[in-house]
Amino acid sequence: MISPVLVGREKELARLVALVATAPSVAVIEGEAGIGKSRLAAELLGDTAVAGMRVLSGSCVQIREPFPLGPIVEALRGRAPDLAGAELTPVAGALRDLLPELAGVLPEKPRLPDDRAAERHRLFRGLAEVMAALGPAVLLVEDLHWADGQTVEFLTYLMSVLPDTLRVVLTYRGEEAPAAVRAITARTADAISVAHLVLPPLDAAQTRIMASAILEADQVTAEFAEHLRARASGLPLAVQELLALLRTRGTLIKWEGGWARRALNELDVPSGVRVTVRERVAQLSDGAKRAAERAAVLRTPVPIEVLADGDAGAIDEVLGSGLFAETGGAVGFRHVLAAQAVYEAIPPGRRQALHAAAADLIRGLRPMPLGRLAHHLRHAGRAEQWVETAIEAADQASRLGDDAEAARLLEDVLRDTDLPAARRAELTVKLGWAALELLRPPPVAGLITGALEGDVPRPLRGRLRFLLALHLERTRTDIARIGDAFAQAVEDLDEEPGLAAWAMVGVGRPPSDLPPAESRAWLERALATLPAVGDPAMRMLVLGKIAMIFVVIGDPRWDGLAEDLLRETGGRGLLRREVNAYRSIGGAALFSGHHRKARRLLAAAIEDGAEPDLRGRLELRCLVNLAAADYFDGSWDGLAARLEELRGHFGDEPHERILVDIVAACLGAVLGRQEAALPPLLDAIAMAQSRGQFDDLVLPISMLLRLAAARGEPEQAIATAAEAASHWEAGGLWPVAVRALPALTEALLAAGRAAEAADVIDRHASQLAGLDAPLAGPALGHARGLLAADGGRGAEAAREFAAAAEAFERIPALYEAAQAHEHAAACLFALDDPEAAVHLGRAVTLYGGLHARWDLDRATGLGRRWGVRPPAPAQNGGDQALSARQEQVARLAAEGLTNQEIAKELFLSPKTVDKHVSAAMRKVGARSRTELARHLNS
Repeated sequence: MISPVLVGREKELARLVALVATAPSVAVIEGEAGIGKSRLAAELLGDTAVAGMRVLSGSCVQIREPFPLGPIVEALRGRAPDLAGAELTPVAGALRDLLPELAGVLPEKPRLPDDRAAERHRLFRGLAEVMAALGPAVLLVEDLHWADGQTVEFLTYLMSVLPDTLRVVLTYRGEEAPAAVRAITARTADAISVAHLVLPPLDAAQTRIMASAILEADQVTAEFAEHLRARASGLPLAVQELLALLRTRGTLIKWEGGWARRALNELDVPSGVRVTVRERVAQLSDGAKRAAERAAVLRTPVPIEVLADGDAGAIDEVLGSGLFAETGGAVGFRHVLAAQAVYEAIPPGRRQALHAAAADLIRGLRPMPLGRLAHHLRHAGRAEQWVETAIEAADQASRLGDDAEAARLLEDVLRDTDLPAARRAELTVKLGWAALELLRPPPVAGLITGALEGDVPRPLRGRLRFLLALHLERTRTDIARIGDAFAQAVEDLDEEPGLAAWAMVGVGRPPSDLPPAESRAWLERALATLPAVGDPAMRMLVLGKIAMIFVVIGDPRWDGLAEDLLRETGGRGLLRREVNAYRSIGGAALFSGHHRKARRLLAAAIEDGAEPDLRGRLELRCLVNLAAADYFDGSWDGLAARLEELRGHFGDEPHERILVDIVAACLGAVLGRQEAALPPLLDAIAMAQSRGQFDDLVLPISMLLRLAAARGEPEQAIATAAEAASHWEAGGLWPVAVRALPALTEALLAAGRAAEAADVIDRHASQLAGLDAPLAGPALGHARGLLAADGGRGAEAAREFAAAAEAFERIPALYEAAQAHEHAAACLFALDDPEAAVHLGRAVTLYGGLHARWDLDRATGLGRRWGVRPPAPAQNGGDQALSARQEQVARLAAEGLTNQEIAKELFLSPKTVDKHVSAAMRKVGARSRTELARHLNS
């Protein structure tokens, strides 16, 4: 019994109708099973607002096939006539294999890159182009809680390029939807209209209206409606099923045009859907019952002749009961909850036989749905056949780039069957690689370890050990085993130089338990192995890893390796591994003080790496590093908002989230919220320590030391710094560690430990000698200045501070430069040197441009104590003050450099330079660059 009218969803329908009147737009309909998501979507598609638009609809299914993008293919496969004559670019030709039904209207298939991610991105671009070519349309994708990974990735991508003529409607069960599904609409552009509807249960009044409509009565009593609502939990599907059951029982009797009922207390109305469906099925004939059971096992609509098994009347009977629905010649249960209720009631022996019959039936279909076949074989108890079919399905999924489905199938096989050792090893290698492609890999290290316990051929053993090391490294579940796993892999990878070199880097990567000389030897072995690596992408990946390590240990060869990478990959779109190489080197260079070169690499990764960037994750990771670069440089305008936005994208990726949290906490402290910044700062330090991300610790440790020294409570912060320093020292990360030296020196002096501070400075100077470490000079100078000032050697301290400030500005590291200027001013005031006012003015100018409230208050207080009024800084981020970055760009523009020349100098895009120049001219009231120069000089 289906309600002839939509009840309780009038407001939601009105919102959807209004939304699809505009494009581009996207609507999400969320709700539990049976709440009416599909009914609401159907009402929308039947509304006059959609008239004249093409309707593209597809549904995700519970039993997945190793064929990605199923609902999108379903939505587009019959659209060849609509695309006739459309002007499609060669990119759309990438769809020929996915949509052979459209081959007649698609361009020739382009040559695809030898990179799975890039190939998938080309596919996504083609799908978006075809949807745009269809003109005004509504794309409906239902049951996204069952979606395959690529469907989710494509819809996420589609939100970033949504055609102006497309409306998208998505439905899913909120309690079952993974985070990636919920995040599909998280990054929609401002131009896209968005609505997110969460459907509530029906109340008593709405249940009363629905019951009256179904029973074609003027009105049922309020008492009956409330009883019905309570038993149905407000689910429209359950209301319909209960009324159908009561009618079947004869509890509701038609009488003189209306419905009569027995006394309410005599009504035995079961809860929910399960019991009602089973009781309704029990009323059917034996043939109809068998048809219902077959449909419950098959789980998906099938042609009538397939389901009938020679008894077409049985199908008509179930259709007449309202349990089945027929669409396009295919018949199945109207709702998945009803199918599930029937399936659970089938006795185990009969259920197994029905699965066997379903498997035999599916073998005859072309193309054969391997996922469904594997499902039925498994539940039929045909273990050997299931294993072979599941492996075949996993191979198909892998070929099509559906790594999540491949990993799921392989993991099931490996966990639930006993296989020969060599075969188990082969499948475990496939699983290991597929799992690493996923955002959150499943825990398969135990399976890899188990496979290694068998008698495995040497090449397979090498790959297994290598994959074990990668999974341990990725999940950080057993950090102590990572180096040993890589070292053991090298022994068996002599026939695969690319993997061997990668493993060598894994052994030599700091920090490790090996002596520094032994770690360096492994890196030298990897470097010597590179010429034997035939795959250019693999060679660039390993080269990037070596360069990343060289830069943090101060080996000047890193720059040559980075230039080799730029030279070999420049002028074309980057493959995913190459993007990661750019990002790895850029991030490491940033923390080592090579700010300009880091920006160049990170900007190139973003600008040239869009092709393989499916979900925007690679770009987002680069943006995290660039946000850290903005903090290090002193480009703080809008940084807090960018960090907040980035944090929202990395809730499920702790590595990037830690860095975002660290920068945000440090920024919060210097903007004047020290106490509020302390708890998140300590949390980020603890998380980074637990995950072994010791190079990330230099920034929060520095801030923690400064906060502790300012409060006069330095001891605990010094102890935390000592623990981090032990890891930096063990890994030889001196170019990174030296950034924290001034703050550590300040804290030690505040604790009355001047001799220890002198020893720390000497040890850093000794270890940094001869290394490529841009921060060494200014950081050592700043620390020595603090030590000299503490010892009463004011003139010496002032010279050290002034030189450090100048060097910091060249890097640029404007926040550190401002601190050095402030310290120089303090020493020079005590010496009655007029240069004190100059240094104080520069410090206040820099602090003001950064809006560093904490430091600005302290610096202006210093001036007041000595009777000097420094230049008035911008207060509360005043709009008319130039930020540090704007001033930097403006001065280069005033010198006559073009936007392109400035962009090259600062490793920014010309568009960003233009934005900074325009902002600077607006703030100072200049109408030309000549006027801008006069304002800056004055």
